[in-house]
Amino acid sequence: MEQLLSFIPKNSKSQLEKILQDSNVAIKITKKRITKHGDFRRYFNGTSLITINATPNPYRFLITLLHELAHFKVSQLYPYRVKPHGIEWKSVYREILAPFINPDIFPEPICSLLAMHMKNPKASTDRDFKLVIALRKHDPFNSKTLIYQLKDGHQFTLDNGRIFIKLRKLKTLFECREKSTGKIYLFSPHSEVRPIYP
Repeated sequence: MEQLLSFIPKNSKSQLEKILQDSNVAIKITKKRITKHGDFRRYFNGTSLITINATPNPYRFLITLLHELAHFKVSQLYPYRVKPHGIEWKSVYREILAPFINPDIFPEPICSLLAMHMKNPKASTDRDFKLVIALRKHDPFNSKTLIYQLKDGHQFTLDNGRIFIKLRKLKTLFECREKSTGKIYLFSPHSEVRPIYP
């Protein structure tokens, strides 16, 4: 419990402890995963596990934890199968997160953006561009650039060394071509990349 509480904003600890006391779920802190911030699993034997990426950003960690705790609560309230991010989850997530939407816990503009996000929460906060940018300001500095900041035609590379060319913006995603294969891939606007300068 102490390790878990060390990852969240100080003023949220007492509220979170109350939720955790009523939740019979194991929580494991993991190394950073590129594809997700956290997940929830319910096993056939009735036990449940939440995994959360370790991050120095306490606001992202808390949002992710509450997101996954909402999945746990839904699994307790609805023994039949429901959509992972359907109306049941949205309702429970709003209920769990509402007491935390407080400027003593989340600084502005995160607090206001989170309140707007919760009107119709998406499957991931990563789909809420403004919220992602506000949260990113509390991450440790890194030299990467967000893909939306690059001009069309600019080349960039990923951590794995693959090189892409940014082509154009679609509705919300960016279409990019891998240089070596010519294949087209879609990137979210806040994907972190390393620009290649001539």
